[in-house]
Amino acid sequence: MPRRVTAVGPVVLLLGLGGLWGLSAGTRLSLDGKWRLTNSNRSVSLPARVPGCVHSALQQQHLIQDPYFRFNDVLYRWVALDNWTYTTTFTVPAQLKVRQKVLLVFDGLDTIASISLNGVTVGKTDNMFRRYDFSVRELLTDGDNVLEVSFLSPVLYASERRNAHSFYRVPPECPPDVQKGECHVNFIRKEQSSFSWDWGPSFPTMGIWKGVKLEAFDQLQLFQLSALPLYNDSCSQWRLQVELLVHAVQTADVHVSLSVPELESEQTSQIQFLQGKTRMKFTLHINTGSQVKLWWPSGYGDQDFYHLSVKGFVDGVLNLNMQSKVFFRTVELVQEPVLGSPGLSFYFRINGMPVFLKGSNWIPAHSFQDQVTPAVLRNLLQSAADANMNALRVWGGGVYEQDLFYDTCDDLGIMVWQDFMFACAMYPTEDDFIQTVREEVAQQVQRLKSHPSIVIWSGNNENEAALATDWFNISASQRPTYERDYVKLYVNNIRTIVQEEDPSRPFLVSSPTNGAESEQEGWVAKNPYDPHYGDVHFYSYTLDCWDWRTFPRTRFASEYGFQSWPSLSTLQPVSVQEDWSYDSRLAAHRQHHESGNQQMLLQAALHFKLPNSTDALRRFTDTLYITQVMQAQCVKTQTEFYRRSRSEIIAGQGFTMGALYWQLNDVWQAPSWSSIEFGGKWKMLHYFARSFFAAVLPVGFEDDDTLFIYAVSDLSQDLKLRAVVTVHSWSDLDSVCTLTSDLLLVPGGSAVPIFKHSIAALLAGCGGCTRLTCLLTFHLQDGSGGRQGSSGHHFLCSPKDAQGLQRPNITAKVGEDEGGFTVTLRSDAVAAFVWLDVGDVPGRFSSNGFMMVSRNQTVTFDPWRPTSVAELSRSLTVTSLRDVY
Repeated sequence: MPRRVTAVGPVVLLLGLGGLWGLSAGTRLSLDGKWRLTNSNRSVSLPARVPGCVHSALQQQHLIQDPYFRFNDVLYRWVALDNWTYTTTFTVPAQLKVRQKVLLVFDGLDTIASISLNGVTVGKTDNMFRRYDFSVRELLTDGDNVLEVSFLSPVLYASERRNAHSFYRVPPECPPDVQKGECHVNFIRKEQSSFSWDWGPSFPTMGIWKGVKLEAFDQLQLFQLSALPLYNDSCSQWRLQVELLVHAVQTADVHVSLSVPELESEQTSQIQFLQGKTRMKFTLHINTGSQVKLWWPSGYGDQDFYHLSVKGFVDGVLNLNMQSKVFFRTVELVQEPVLGSPGLSFYFRINGMPVFLKGSNWIPAHSFQDQVTPAVLRNLLQSAADANMNALRVWGGGVYEQDLFYDTCDDLGIMVWQDFMFACAMYPTEDDFIQTVREEVAQQVQRLKSHPSIVIWSGNNENEAALATDWFNISASQRPTYERDYVKLYVNNIRTIVQEEDPSRPFLVSSPTNGAESEQEGWVAKNPYDPHYGDVHFYSYTLDCWDWRTFPRTRFASEYGFQSWPSLSTLQPVSVQEDWSYDSRLAAHRQHHESGNQQMLLQAALHFKLPNSTDALRRFTDTLYITQVMQAQCVKTQTEFYRRSRSEIIAGQGFTMGALYWQLNDVWQAPSWSSIEFGGKWKMLHYFARSFFAAVLPVGFEDDDTLFIYAVSDLSQDLKLRAVVTVHSWSDLDSVCTLTSDLLLVPGGSAVPIFKHSIAALLAGCGGCTRLTCLLTFHLQDGSGGRQGSSGHHFLCSPKDAQGLQRPNITAKVGEDEGGFTVTLRSDAVAAFVWLDVGDVPGRFSSNGFMMVSRNQTVTFDPWRPTSVAELSRSLTVTSLRDVY
């Protein structure tokens, strides 16, 4: 039976800045909803939702289990090796068919598709990241219309493209065996990590992954509206560069009116739109008498915005009518000589103010994009904001995120470092590949450039480093070929397009990179990891992560991190009891990083005793816990090193102005570098991040048997602060002694050493403490005695060597008051890394993974669904370090 869909008439749209497809004087027929899906030999036929993908449809119809369950990523490999066809039947309302122009519009097809309408092929697609439209008015009938979208196996297509590219190889051929993935993903323009990654499964998706519709109109249709704020320093005036993407049925003279009413700014123009697709740019000068409120990153100010109105009249008749939010802010990437250091600085100035970027790296939130719901996105981004992050890097092996992602970042003040979707590979440069990439880049920049949250474009992830440090064993004689391809793709094409489309923000060719220095060296630097330039990615799993000397003192750390396992409650839905062992087949299967499970335990064993319970399940859950303790402490140490390095140069290195750890979120239930588990549960690292990314932070560390405490401030105003250091015995909850430093000036946006004391002298003056028997906590205090920022701890020895550490016998009582749920803890001993877990009850605690150096402590719990004191009491477990051995 044909689908009957009600057409939508002309309306005024209020757009976010995602560049949503506009509706002006036309009619729209959505073709989203229920389609039919069949495989190549028609042995499988089922209903399928659009937007969606083949895997999701098979799961929804119970033809396959949850693809994430146990070993299903390998068992369901057949899905991506088949060809699949989506079919729908629809009728066309009379008011749509009588229009002069009808376009069939696909916002996203994944990936290699052929489209036919009523038996006639109307087009083919080869790029997941492009929007496609086809003129179809003459093919529509008064009765049933049959639309088919036939997808080729992306795995077989990529292999065929690789085989056709025979004159030289384009590495890597395949992912490492441990990833259990598919080969030649660099030959197809789709999500690179869908063929597998070191944190994710191989699910090469196919499907109509974004909306599909008919757009009908008689004269003009406005498909895209963007507005770039540009500031002229010489005359202190803002202007908006407004761009319209219009499809005109025939050449038309249009009276265009632009206005920002709140700023009393308006402009009219008489312009001619030529037949077909036309992009027109206008400049709206903002009234100099108006006080423009700026968009600021989180922690620096508000995220103010205004409304832009665009109207178009043809022969006095309103034909275009759209509104959009507009934000005013400037962004500069400052790369200039540094006093006392070779190299160049590398930091961002937002609205003229230097800003330290604090945050993480974003990967796809699910293997199947149709399952990334608004609730999932908002929860993850709110979790980032609640951990005091002001920046996320959208990594180049995933997808350009949906509009809601960027809208939410705009609202929350989260800056976005936006990669283009190229990662860890060389890429072909045939004309058809280059052409589809050019269209991809142009469309994505046009869609996203109005978002104030995006502060930089970056051409790729790690491809400069791959060339420079020879990841792929390229011979010296062939190297010029690969460098030529690199420059052709990222410089001559992507960079050129970005600079033409968007003069408002900087562009980097790669990450990591030496930035301006890489450009001087012909775009591929001899050492893209040079800490004197640009941004750096750094990983080391064998060196002691508690030793800050092992980390590069870089200008900007855009990737670093350590793995951990998620909690048992996250693993349970995709496993069975026999899997709940660190040595199980599933534990090995889920680990896609070579030797990752062993590396976690080796790093943990440097400072902690490993779990040794004779109960197998208890030993497994304790091991999950110890990996999270290790990860949290490692990333804390490294991040605090970068934050305290913002104001000083030591041995020519320093002035660090960014710390983005790898990674924020997970794509499935598995070990990874994430601080948030699949499903949204915070790991211990994320609770730590809320502290180490606080606007005011004390950082304690040792150098040459001397304890230093730095006061770090991201505030704009100056503070006067002192450090308060408390010495505790592992064996006694009563503190041993307290030391207080003098009040010192801490200028806004700086890191200042405010405490320096010999460890030996400190211990000698504190009742006979030794490194093995005592530990330290510390915080910052202002002149009136008030605490400023988060508190910290410092171990004088590895906890595995601590003398006097006891089982704390913590009791917990769940309560509820007008503010919500509380958990009151009572301990009879000092407890390290106290971890509260309520199983599969979603939500988060106000504090977790903390040092308990008092007898009583109360935390709150914020549930994400209705719950009760009884359920929380039943679900709650409390673990501390001494409990696991």
